[in-house]
Amino acid sequence: MLFKGLTFAGLKLKNRIVRSATYMKMADEDGKVTDQLIGTYEGLARGGVGLIITGFALVHPSGRAAPKMLSIHADSYIDGLRRLTDAVHREGGLIAVQLVHGGRQCPPLLLGGKPPLAPSALYDRVTKTTSKAVTEADIWMVIDAFADAAWRAHSAGFDAVQIHAAHGYLVSSFLSPYTNQRDDYWGGDEERRSHFAEEILRSIRQAVGSDYPVLIKVNADDLIEGGLTPAESLRHVRRLEPSGLDAVELSGGMKESHTKTIRPDILKPEDEAYLKDAGRLFKKNMSIPVILTGGMRSRDVMEGVLQRGEADLIGISRPLIREPNLPNLMKEGKEAADCISCNKCTRFTRLPFVRCKQLKEEPTS
Repeated sequence: MLFKGLTFAGLKLKNRIVRSATYMKMADEDGKVTDQLIGTYEGLARGGVGLIITGFALVHPSGRAAPKMLSIHADSYIDGLRRLTDAVHREGGLIAVQLVHGGRQCPPLLLGGKPPLAPSALYDRVTKTTSKAVTEADIWMVIDAFADAAWRAHSAGFDAVQIHAAHGYLVSSFLSPYTNQRDDYWGGDEERRSHFAEEILRSIRQAVGSDYPVLIKVNADDLIEGGLTPAESLRHVRRLEPSGLDAVELSGGMKESHTKTIRPDILKPEDEAYLKDAGRLFKKNMSIPVILTGGMRSRDVMEGVLQRGEADLIGISRPLIREPNLPNLMKEGKEAADCISCNKCTRFTRLPFVRCKQLKEEPTS
């Protein structure tokens, strides 16, 4: 099944492999597209992946979560983004852009010293910062920013957009009872915690129309006491489906989770697909495609996930940093990725850009 095509929302994927969004630290200081970033995505398209989802793209300056992250918060970025999509399309690939506001996980250093925005004013043990509870005006500012960013994505030729509602970033933190302690339209019970994501999706639909593919990435599990559980996460996504959601990607965890969002030491098949139970729950109860991420390294495991009904599509990230041509290699018979899940590629503060530290760095000309 892994190399059987799938069509949904007008997207015709040649296989079931999705390059899950991966921050590359390859935009310039202002977040604009560089030749290096284009080359990376060209390589992924040539490598045979069914759908590329870019690293998270900034929708508003108040949500900057990392240096040199791709940006889509102003019209001046459209030309560079169009260069990117044109390059991927020339290689026969499909590419979606992931839209994000970093919320409470933004380092104040990247916000000009201002506190990060969040549903509630809570202390973050990782950033060691207390966030600012968003006002009603802040909320609608961000909702409009997501819609405007989606319009720019459509204008720049992206094949789809994905709302980043996972990993403790702003949309994720509204969904989660751990981080959303409001008592108004935007929080106070499970249904009200859905409203922020619902309003973002509705605004995006107004901006791009009913036929443009819109995906979401959510935490199936916050992996933290008092956080989102798979059952509650499913109910959130089911509330979104009638507003025009086309697919859901499942992940888990946030910076404060004891269990890492990106788990190290995936060394044997039993370690892989560590969110497959959540995948089965969503697949059983959703009519839209389910993309499952979480430590998949071997073709047999990926095939098993698809055949058992734990997902419709397989999301992988780190293996494609090391082997961007992994889909083609697997189609030709390769059994497993070379990635050893050392997680050194995720230590972006120590790297000039994200790359596999196990490979010898190529000299630059």
